[in-house]
Amino acid sequence: MFEGNSTVLLYVKSSNIYSQEAMSINKSLSALGDVISALSSDQQFIPYRNNKLTMLMQDSLGGNAKTLMFVNISPADYNMDETVISLT
Repeated sequence: MFEGNSTVLLYVKSSNIYSQEAMSINKSLSALGDVISALSSDQQFIPYRNNKLTMLMQDSLGGNAKTLMFVNISPADYNMDETVISLT
């Protein structure tokens, strides 16, 4: 679901600290995508414990909780790839 977020590295300064931070963000978003995918397909096992973000959000994602997701999109031509990836 969130595979396209690796493009964040393209926009981050090449410093090792920023690259590690971007990789950590991508890992969290990927784990969130796994949880949302498992919840939407009614799987028995929901991988909340795969990441700190999903562990913290467990009460907000499962059960009777309603979740709203915002996606930033851009009309600029140079952001077209990132916008398309965000919407798929």
